[in-house]
Amino acid sequence: MPPRRKPASTLRKPDRFPEENVATGWDARHLLGHTEFEEYHFINCDFGGADLSRLRFSECLFERCNLAAAKLAGTALQNVAFADCKLLGLQFTACRDMLFGVHFDQCQLRYASFAGRTMPGTRFVGCHLEDADFADADLANAVFQECALAGAVFQNTRLPGVDFTTATGFIIDPETNPLQGAKFTLHGLLGVVAKFGLVVE
Repeated sequence: MPPRRKPASTLRKPDRFPEENVATGWDARHLLGHTEFEEYHFINCDFGGADLSRLRFSECLFERCNLAAAKLAGTALQNVAFADCKLLGLQFTACRDMLFGVHFDQCQLRYASFAGRTMPGTRFVGCHLEDADFADADLANAVFQECALAGAVFQNTRLPGVDFTTATGFIIDPETNPLQGAKFTLHGLLGVVAKFGLVVE
């Protein structure tokens, strides 16, 4: 009998940072000459459209930052949290695979792409995820707490154990997305059976 795989443990959100690593009001120019940031707390920074390619962020927190349309080619996000950030259109798909781990609270993630990402246990709390792309991603045991998911793409997405109980707007085809143990409210189930044209009264 093959050994049972241990479930991936959920990463603890970074919350302790050395005083000298608190960066307030930075823009892309402050990143020049750096290749990695460990245990940094970025507050009110504007990295909109910035090229973050091949940088490594580990155990970092971005708070009230703008990263809309930033470039993430080969960027390492290793246990990185985003709180109240603008992350519109970000291509998380382009990030480095090694130790990829993220947390999202109250973030704008419209049009973001997580296609093909392995990110079990990821927590999305109070996020706008309209038209986000989760095709071919592994989201086992992820949580979408009070998230708006209208137009989000779920195709060949691994969704076992995912908590959708407080999420809204999603449409998920149960024939192309594994859903064993996923949690829904009765109302939310309408987004799962939509393709069958059933009338639920």
